[in-house]
Amino acid sequence: MPESDPKHGASGAPRRKIIHIDMDAFYASVEQRDNPGLRGKPVAVGGSKERGVVAAASYEARAFGVRSAMRSVTAKRNMQDIPVATDIATAIRAKILRETGLTASAGISYNKFLAKLASDHRKPNGQFVITPKMGPAFVEQLPVGKFHGIGPATNAKMNRLGIFTGMDMRNQTRGFMNAHFGKAGAYYYWVSRGVDERPVRANRIRKSVGAENTFSGDLTGFAALVAELEPLIDKVWGHCESTGNFGRTVTLKVKFSDFQIITRSRSVASPISSRQDLNRLTLGLLECEMPIPKSVRLLGVSLSSLQAEAEGEPQLDLPI
Repeated sequence: MPESDPKHGASGAPRRKIIHIDMDAFYASVEQRDNPGLRGKPVAVGGSKERGVVAAASYEARAFGVRSAMRSVTAKRNMQDIPVATDIATAIRAKILRETGLTASAGISYNKFLAKLASDHRKPNGQFVITPKMGPAFVEQLPVGKFHGIGPATNAKMNRLGIFTGMDMRNQTRGFMNAHFGKAGAYYYWVSRGVDERPVRANRIRKSVGAENTFSGDLTGFAALVAELEPLIDKVWGHCESTGNFGRTVTLKVKFSDFQIITRSRSVASPISSRQDLNRLTLGLLECEMPIPKSVRLLGVSLSSLQAEAEGEPQLDLPI
């Protein structure tokens, strides 16, 4: 996938100008906006239980090592040059501040991967551009753990293979990356070179919905696990009913006390048509794992392959 001139990408088409808007510590910022007494103080938003997960942390809290992952928005525009893109990003951020009182950061670049990196580079309330000439060099010294899509487990695996930076990744062959990381190997291979041809899809249709819960104490018995699954099933089915989108694949997620995670899925021929059927399929997946070999700290339920209507009765296929 060779690069051509600075105005064109690997495919030969005109280079895109992509703006990635990322809200700054969103939920924590909302709390600080609504409660002036919290401004300038360390704030974390999450569950109140002992094992609650932090949904957002203010930048004051992040000084103590508290982190969170927030949702952001990517937008593609047919723009002639980077100055136009920066003007649009500045206008978007100003409108967000004016209408909500909240700050956002923006990244501008020629692909989705680099636009996301750029939005993180000057946080909070900042803006940064990664030009085509800057892209490959910008990635070189980036720790692989900073690559969007690389979590702690993949980061650790790469480190074991001697891959610590973008340059280390770039020095690997595509065959090596595919052999060790499967389908994701090609993605890592190209983004380490500053290349990302993924399209920006506006108004993307949601393909799955899920809910999960971490318990205050580990659980083992079937009845106790079922009791925890019931409200999760209610949440998932409530979303389906409110949106009119119903799915065909049920997935059960189990995290054990030693943090090992397993997932079990089952697909049916047509979209699940009732909460009773979703319940039956979910509990069936759990029953297949009984007796549970270790105590459980988290359960999750998700429904994927969403469609606009639920028609017909489910027909069980083999577990995936």
